[in-house]
This record gives sequence, structure tokens and C-alpha cells, in this order.
Amino acid sequence: MNSPRTVLTWNVNSVRSRLDHVLTYLSEHEPEVVCLQETKVEDKLFPRMPFVELGYHVEFYGGKTHAGVATLSKRPPEAVVRGFHEGPEEERRRVLFTRVGGVAIYNLYVPNGTALGTDAFAYKLAWLRRLRAQLDAQHRPDEPVLLCGDFNIAPAASDVYSVEAMTGHLHFTPEEHAALADLLAFGLRDCFRKHHPDAVADGFTWYDYRGASWRRREGLRIDHFYASPPLYDRCAAVDPDPEPRAWDQPSDHLPVLARFT
Repeated sequence: MNSPRTVLTWNVNSVRSRLDHVLTYLSEHEPEVVCLQETKVEDKLFPRMPFVELGYHVEFYGGKTHAGVATLSKRPPEAVVRGFHEGPEEERRRVLFTRVGGVAIYNLYVPNGTALGTDAFAYKLAWLRRLRAQLDAQHRPDEPVLLCGDFNIAPAASDVYSVEAMTGHLHFTPEEHAALADLLAFGLRDCFRKHHPDAVADGFTWYDYRGASWRRREGLRIDHFYASPPLYDRCAAVDPDPEPRAWDQPSDHLPVLARFT
């Protein structure tokens, strides 16, 4: 079974508000699999047909709250699971699992965490532990497994515009770094850093709407591709694309495209 050669992840910050942006980008780049986050739309209102017309099979998992994920694929997925495989359903829908071409793909919108010391921050850490438990229960590291999406965590100093400004702040705390490290200890590696071990600003995927962060290139790298060894070895490129950030009323996240051999 042929696995996907191109996978795109993009937090679109409302798929309906930026439908033209997404359709334009997909028409130009034609990725085989597309993982969208923060779709902000109930399933019954998801704009499915424009994607079908582009040749995609469409799976989505959203609600009224500000979350939601959708996975598009050029071939029908062999399996689909909305939410975590076991346990209670989340109020804000953030996990969509598909198996496409034999690859287990997790489209993830990790909770933001809101602020340190809050219930929302504790929930973020617990959410990541729950995801790690699912990987242990459902997969093996020697299988092709891909986690991608908005992780709301900048893993290292090279993933933030200023260590001084970010130290002790949300997305760049020891607690979040430890939770992410525990998740990756399943056997996952950072596909972007395989190809860009020293990149800083060129790797940023998020820029605050407020102020002049985009003009000053004061961003964060919080959108990631993490792969198990069989898939990591076949990863040929991972690149954020800054072009859509300059479009009219863009998402605050850049699309990130991964290529595999």
C-alpha cells in the first residue's frame, strides 16, 4: 500500500472564514493529505463540497466551541476515529485519527492552556498524557505513525523569537516541555529538525495578530510533524510557507508541508 507523499498541516482559525485561502492553497499545491485545525464549525455546517470538488475525501470532527479538526485525503482512509479511542468525549474536539495508505495519522489541536497555574493548563498536560497512553495502547514505534498539527508548545530555544521574552510564559514552560518529551518518548522524532537543525525564524509557524510580530518576524514554532522511525527515515522535507500570512485577513498560523519518499 502506497503511503502519502505529501502531508499539509494548517491551523486555519475558522475554515469558513478562510475557505477561499484554503481552497486556493490546496489547488496550487495539491497535498495528498491535509490536516486542518481550529476549524470552528459544527459538523453539520462544515463546508464539505468545495473540498470534494478538489478530489478530497473529507473527515471532520468539530463543534460550537473554538476547536475542531478536519482531515482531507486524496484516497479514502482505511480507518477513522473521532476523538480519543477510549474514555469520555471532549467538549472541545481536538483529535482526529485516520489511517491513509497504511500510515496512522493523528491530526491534533493540542489545548492552549490559557495561563500557568489554571485548570486549563493542568488539562493541557493531562491531555498530552492521555494521548501518550493511547499511542502505547494502539501502536508500536516500528509502525508508520505520524502526529501533526498545532501543539501549542515551542520545544526549544530555537523555536521562539526570544528566550528572554518567553521564559516562564505559556507555550515555553518546563512543564509543557516535559509533557511533550514524554509524548515523543513513545518513539517519535521531529521531522522539521531533521532538515533544519539550526533554523530559527525560518521555522516559525505562528505570529500574533497583535502588534508588529509578523513584520518583525517575532514568532513561535508550535505546529509540528512528529513521526515514528519508519516514517521519519522517509521524510524528505518539512517547510512552513509564509506566503498565506501576507494574504488579506490570514490565519495567525502558517501552513506547513511535509514530503515523504
